[in-house]
Amino acid sequence: MELRALGTSGLKVSLIGLGCNNFGGRIDLEATRKVIDATLAAGVNHLDTADIYGGGGKSEDFIGQCLGARRKDVVLATKFAKPMADNPAERRGTRTYILSAVEASLRRLRTDWIDLLYMHEPDPGTPIEETLRATEELTKAGKVRALAASNFSPGETGDAVEAAKRLGIAGFVATQDEYSLLERGIEDALLPVLETHRLSLVPYFPLAGGALSGKYRKGQPMPEGARLTGSATYADRFFSGQRADKVERLVAFAESRGHTLLDLALSWLAARPQVASIITGATKPEQIETNVKAVGWKLGAEDLAEVDRITRAG
Repeated sequence: MELRALGTSGLKVSLIGLGCNNFGGRIDLEATRKVIDATLAAGVNHLDTADIYGGGGKSEDFIGQCLGARRKDVVLATKFAKPMADNPAERRGTRTYILSAVEASLRRLRTDWIDLLYMHEPDPGTPIEETLRATEELTKAGKVRALAASNFSPGETGDAVEAAKRLGIAGFVATQDEYSLLERGIEDALLPVLETHRLSLVPYFPLAGGALSGKYRKGQPMPEGARLTGSATYADRFFSGQRADKVERLVAFAESRGHTLLDLALSWLAARPQVASIITGATKPEQIETNVKAVGWKLGAEDLAEVDRITRAG
């Protein structure tokens, strides 16, 4: 599995990363163990979770139970700053909140350090300088290796980077944001900020909630038990109107070149220069191997131009 640099952090992450939001929710501990075993066997070293995943920290807890001595072999990312039921503070960027949240994550993960700590969303009630000083304190204590942002606006991202420079500390090395063939909204404003400040991008929802998995086809019955089938909100967001039309055109494009829609969705992201690792979820071991193989398609300039034409239409 290809490894890529994560910003200026010195960390190397696998091009495919494992999104762990299913652990403790959609799958139990034993199923989680099988997915993690398959992940490491496939050469994927990047595990991405959050304190809220699985509810009450279950995802972190399952990961901690499953990794054991293999903890040293992975780049482990988690997140703070979205409300937790047992810690519902309104200001989740304060020093007090961050230190408490990180200690709780370390306990659940059964580790002494977090490789990549994300602020899951901004805290408008707390100066970003306070947040950055707190995370720098954790870095100096050896409890956090690098800091990143998720769901920050381009302005908030740039302001945080400039604040870190004023304070003389590392600050954000990457951002995690929604990005896919069906959701390219970050290209106009956020990606230029990342390029200017040498931040990496870690895309989530790379398959647009499953719409780019190849399971869903316009005019055909929705597959039983699939994510979009069970959620009218997701189906409306990811697979309705022009988006369903684009999926059909993308399927035709991929198949005409001997590939699947999944291959196209992940390989297109892999071709973006700022992408360090693509967060892909899994509930079964075999999905890991499929995702790893999918990024093997090296799209040429003509391919990328045609994909642009398809996805920007309308």
